[in-house]
Amino acid sequence: MNLSSTLRYGDPHDPFYVEYNRRKGHYSMVSDHMHGQHELYYLLGGERFYFIKDRAYQVQPGDLVIVPGDEVHKTSDTGVPNHERVVLYYDERYFAQFSESEADLLRSPFRGTRRLLRLDAPERLRVEQLLYGMLREIQHREPGRDLPIRHAAAELLLFAARHARGAEAEAEAEASPSPTAAKMTEVARHIAANFREPITLDELGGRFYLSPSYLSRTFKKCTGFGIAEYVGITRVKEAQRLLRETDARITEVSEEAGFDNFSHFEKVFKAFTRMTPRSYRAQFRRRG
Repeated sequence: MNLSSTLRYGDPHDPFYVEYNRRKGHYSMVSDHMHGQHELYYLLGGERFYFIKDRAYQVQPGDLVIVPGDEVHKTSDTGVPNHERVVLYYDERYFAQFSESEADLLRSPFRGTRRLLRLDAPERLRVEQLLYGMLREIQHREPGRDLPIRHAAAELLLFAARHARGAEAEAEAEASPSPTAAKMTEVARHIAANFREPITLDELGGRFYLSPSYLSRTFKKCTGFGIAEYVGITRVKEAQRLLRETDARITEVSEEAGFDNFSHFEKVFKAFTRMTPRSYRAQFRRRG
């Protein structure tokens, strides 16, 4: 199928949104990535590192990646040039069209522990039939295209739900991480558990018996994030939760999330979310 190098369906603020890209050369995400939509990411060609929450996965063609909403994630280059991928974004509003039991089933991939589904040949064929059919409709813009696109979107969620349920009952299919990757996962988990406390590169290096320069370089290579960047986005994620779920004053949210001063909090929050804390709270409450 001869596809354009970039295709999109819908808008990032819609309940359902699709983004397809075929990129040449080497590419790593330069901006931090955390959003409210759930995400299904399918790699059609190439190779990627995908960091989710506190673990890095090496993604190969035919892999389906599951990313729950508001979970820190980032893709980066593996050294292999060129890749082709399609991403489907599902807002919580998307599930309102289904019965309660159907919505629970379709949400289930994002509530489980599996983040990478490695598909066999028949499964790849099924998923790619759905995806290419969807992309063909998006590109050709024929009348009534919304119907097959909506159908494929639900079919892909159902496939992920059934596959993930079966995989949860089995032993982990992914290869055990290397000692270096495992150590960086430990560092990420330590940050996630202690983000309210002061965290410095020197302190982390001492705790994990690594030189600060080695830790900084290796953490970036394994996760796609710098140490300070990961600390910041972890604190912002907690601030978002507090802004959504509590009536605490914004200055209190700043302190509870681990920021040492309010102006720094506002600067970091806006850098990661592209809005102020006050605007974020107001937007969320309008949607509710």
